[in-house]
Amino acid sequence: MSELVTGEAVALELRPAKLPSRALAVLLDLAVAVAVYVAVTIALVVATASLDEAAQTALSIAAFVLLLVGVPIAVETLSQGRSLGKLACGLRVVRDDGGPIGFRHALVRGLIGVVEILMTFGVAACIASLASARGRRIGDVFAGTLVVRERVPAALGGFVPPPPPWLAGRFSGLDLSAVPDHLWLAVRQYLTRMHQLDPRVGQDMAGRLAGDLAARTGVPVPQDVPAAAYLAAVVRERQAREARRAFAAGAAGVPGPGGEAWPSATGIGAAAGAAGGFGPSAIRPSEPPHGAAGPSDGAAEPSGAGQRPAVSEGAPAEKRPGTGFVPPS
Repeated sequence: MSELVTGEAVALELRPAKLPSRALAVLLDLAVAVAVYVAVTIALVVATASLDEAAQTALSIAAFVLLLVGVPIAVETLSQGRSLGKLACGLRVVRDDGGPIGFRHALVRGLIGVVEILMTFGVAACIASLASARGRRIGDVFAGTLVVRERVPAALGGFVPPPPPWLAGRFSGLDLSAVPDHLWLAVRQYLTRMHQLDPRVGQDMAGRLAGDLAARTGVPVPQDVPAAAYLAAVVRERQAREARRAFAAGAAGVPGPGGEAWPSATGIGAAAGAAGGFGPSAIRPSEPPHGAAGPSDGAAEPSGAGQRPAVSEGAPAEKRPGTGFVPPS
């Protein structure tokens, strides 16, 4: 793991690529470039058979420079450090501060790479990479770049840690309607990766996100609550509200995706409770007003003045079942 410091004094933890993976990426790039160069050279020989030897030599040199030097530089510039070989090996070229490279960086790496890779058959690049603490070759040193691993195995992909138990329900009165989606995404990404960050960087990032979230809700962060715990508790509160809305929609018979009806709120709540989520306690059926009789198990429901029986066409009035629905006053 290599720690880089950006211009904003933020420490980044990057994984420098090792020599075997870099060598494999270079070999793949060279194999593709040489195959294209041979094909183009054969086509040029056939097409310029009527020209003199000097013209054929000039065209061969131009094809060599264009295909083995110019094209790799253009590909690395347009892809921001991801050539075909590096893309296959999960590598990427970045600046010393962790940012994407530009044309200047790709040009310096490509020109020096002609000497240390093509002319010395990679011996100079291997020696420089072994001598460097971060595996950089001579072209990386002069260009101010670094080859890092892009595909890093995630320990807990997408898992948001729960807040402390003593914060349960503390932020139930917050107004979360003004919080934009990109801020929720940033908070979620921080919570899923906070154990991978440097402690000081993680604390600073949590403080900034908590400040932005508090500014959107209009309520300052409590002084006795750490910033990371505050973020986790607010995210859990948002999840609880979304779950309650989904359960309420299921109870009202709102069609779900694909036109299928949502299952009942009791069934969803029981399943969520069994999975460790929000159980049936999150949704409680509304009690009937004072003086109105609610439905009871195994007993017929009396038809009161405040009740509206369900009406089905063609059925006698005395056989129409009661629904237990109480219209709003």
